[in-house]
Amino acid sequence: MLKAVIFDMDGLLVDTEKLLQRFWVEAAQFYGYPMKKEHVLQIRSMSAKLAGPLLQRIVCEDFDYPKVRLKRLELMNAYIAENGIEKKKGIDELLDYLDTTPLKKAVCTATDDKRTKLYLESIGIYHRFDAHISGNMIANGKPAPDIYLYACEQLGLVPGDCMALEDSPNGITSAYDAGCMPVMVPDLTQPDDVTRPKTIAVCQSLDKVIDVIKNML
Repeated sequence: MLKAVIFDMDGLLVDTEKLLQRFWVEAAQFYGYPMKKEHVLQIRSMSAKLAGPLLQRIVCEDFDYPKVRLKRLELMNAYIAENGIEKKKGIDELLDYLDTTPLKKAVCTATDDKRTKLYLESIGIYHRFDAHISGNMIANGKPAPDIYLYACEQLGLVPGDCMALEDSPNGITSAYDAGCMPVMVPDLTQPDDVTRPKTIAVCQSLDKVIDVIKNML
């Protein structure tokens, strides 16, 4: 029985994946690493302990993940401070609908809690969730299931009663392995043949999720 909807953040609630892609590449190239946009796609929502070794395999063996990440944060923070961030299409409609139901709402993101609050407050929706779960609260980030298991625990629910909204394959895998009901709302890429079978639905924008929820209540 559906009792909660758990939201990823980057690329789902806030339109930051395009910024992450841009500034990972710029930061890496600043240090001379031949990183490309397609490399960034593979580390979306991925924990640092997995992303670092992966980039050493697919970009170059001496890729310094901590150093490049710090530069990426510097570049991206400067951009956001000047330009702000955009909310994703359909979020207001979906949250307004959920407010008419008894369903709980949570955010479950690889981003740290400080930036999670900053981003969600900047688009005026931080207060609309019952819980905020960030990557620095758990030992193993996505695609491991830990963050979703912890989110369900904080909500006092079993994973099978929770829908998880994600835009990336790593996020879908995390939710699926936790036992949640994953719904993909694609951002930079559509689901592939590995990701699609892990979902109960694919919606092209957040407002389209309303019909999926209605059919489950």
